[in-house]
Amino acid sequence: MSASTTATLRHDWSLAEVKALFVQPFNDLLFQAQTVHRAHFNANRVQVSTLLSIKTGACPEDCKYCPQSGHYNTGLEKEKLMEVQKVLEEAARAKAIGSTRFCMGAAWKHPSAKDMPYVLKMVEGVKAMGLETCMTLGRLDQEQTEALAKAGLDYYNHNLDTSPEFYGSIITTRTYSERLQTLAYVRESGMKICSGGILGMGESLDDRANLLIQLANLPEHPESVPINMLVKVAGTPLESAEDIDPFDFIRMLAVARILMPQSHVRLSAGREAMNEQMQALAFFAGANSIFYGDKLLTTANPQADKDMQLFARLGIQPEAREEHADEVHQAAIEQALVEQKSSEQFYNAAV
Repeated sequence: MSASTTATLRHDWSLAEVKALFVQPFNDLLFQAQTVHRAHFNANRVQVSTLLSIKTGACPEDCKYCPQSGHYNTGLEKEKLMEVQKVLEEAARAKAIGSTRFCMGAAWKHPSAKDMPYVLKMVEGVKAMGLETCMTLGRLDQEQTEALAKAGLDYYNHNLDTSPEFYGSIITTRTYSERLQTLAYVRESGMKICSGGILGMGESLDDRANLLIQLANLPEHPESVPINMLVKVAGTPLESAEDIDPFDFIRMLAVARILMPQSHVRLSAGREAMNEQMQALAFFAGANSIFYGDKLLTTANPQADKDMQLFARLGIQPEAREEHADEVHQAAIEQALVEQKSSEQFYNAAV
């Protein structure tokens, strides 16, 4: 399969096709992924996000990888929902170090009615700073989704984690169909989707392929696709999981890039354990988004200055923030009209 044939958007990938991508020679796969990547993105720009845990621990879900689950004793200190002002202070720090998107995560099965007003104020406040906004709050109903969209939330993160076939081995407190329903509500509301999965939980090649197929065969591809490498935490059922082969992880990024050419593929959790050479390969494979800062919710992440040093060595620059708000588009249109009028080539049909 040539790179040119995969640069177009498809929503009908088969398991056989995707597995064929995974098993081709490593250099061929990376060349194909890089070719697709360059057809849609500047290969030397990486989108930078910061992630903050706004409510930590005591989650009722039983996700076997998660230190925040109330089912496991991981020594994690439980924290209530952060005050709005403290969240906004953290967002200001994130913007100061170069992040363009501020992501807020809460360890909930779903947000409660009493917490929603505070969550909405967080969205409004971060949005007012000129940052893109993202949240992950668990399952949403349609009313909650619409409220978040009205408040100005740009992205909603809701990972599928793994394939439908392997999912029950990792999580039993929420169904796969519930996750897909939340994604459908998010899309219907006009918000953008951030959804990906985790490698290293004992899944098979078929599971990795089927996770990407679930995402790529949605009616619209997620705008952001985080690919996480399991961070093994003592006290969780997966604390002794076998390490994933680094080349297999890079293959996952490359296949995600080929299947979803216009999505930002995020090199996400597990980056603390990756050396600079592995991260450089990840960017070559088509990853063009990272989390920036020293912590991802509750696990370590490379410090911001280390990231910027690596970017400098690779000739990579942070991607500029995209403006998505309707008023921004309207302002651009009005400015274009002013410029046309000043050139005396504009006829005002509204007069």
